[in-house]
Amino acid sequence: MADKAKGKMEQAKGKAKEVAGKVTGNERMQAEGKTDQVKGKTREAAGKAEEQAKGVKDSLRGRQKP
Repeated sequence: MADKAKGKMEQAKGKAKEVAGKVTGNERMQAEGKTDQVKGKTREAAGKAEEQAKGVKDSLRGRQKP
């Protein structure tokens, strides 16, 4: 869950940076913001995949015979 939350935060930070770059005319800051958003989406997706894998593992664990 930590990766998922960190991903959301990174996306928000990136969006803010992108907007600030647009307002100030700073193309580099704008590009960095877009990059941060992509990194955040990637981290969030990894967190979701990790949660799904854990769920599958837990469900399989429940099916094993002692």
